Amino acid sequence: MADKATGIINGIDTDGLRQVLKDVAADPAKGQVKFQVASTWTGQCRIETKVSSYQIGGQTVTRPHTIVIDEPVELLGRNDAPNPQEVLMAAFNSCIMVGYTMGAAMKGIKLEKLVVETEGDLDLRGFLGIDPKIKPGYDTIHYRVIMKGNGTDAQFQEIHETVCATSPNRFNIAQPIKLDAKLIVEK
Repeated sequence: MADKATGIINGIDTDGLRQVLKDVAADPAKGQVKFQVASTWTGQCRIETKVSSYQIGGQTVTRPHTIVIDEPVELLGRNDAPNPQEVLMAAFNSCIMVGYTMGAAMKGIKLEKLVVETEGDLDLRGFLGIDPKIKPGYDTIHYRVIMKGNGTDAQFQEIHETVCATSPNRFNIAQPIKLDAKLIVEK
């Protein structure tokens, strides 16, 4: 990230961010974070996910949040909340948007507009186990980033390239991640 702006830009404390960058560069342990959630089935296709805390630099920070997830009626839910795919895309969009916002702020660019539109096609035959040749997930997720502000095209392109290279959720979706699954059956 460029080191030009100071103050609050796009709601980002650029001096504070600069200090975080300096602290983590000087002591990598300060940049170690761990996130965890616990999801509970509450009936039909409704799920409540609790966020209670996260860890940063060895410290636990309380964060009491609940995320509700449901399926549309056509997929046997009650349509009370976004479904898992929409939440996946929302998490992706939100993560990259933080990068665009911070990147613009650090360059002194005041954003007037930032929108990320994301979509993907799934074939339910894979998810429903009807055809084992059909993948249960996406082949491609398409997204568009729309930005407007007082930056140049070259500055916006540089921010875009930085976000593509550094966004955790973009990386997590674009690269295989090892999943360590453990089943516990209560009696």
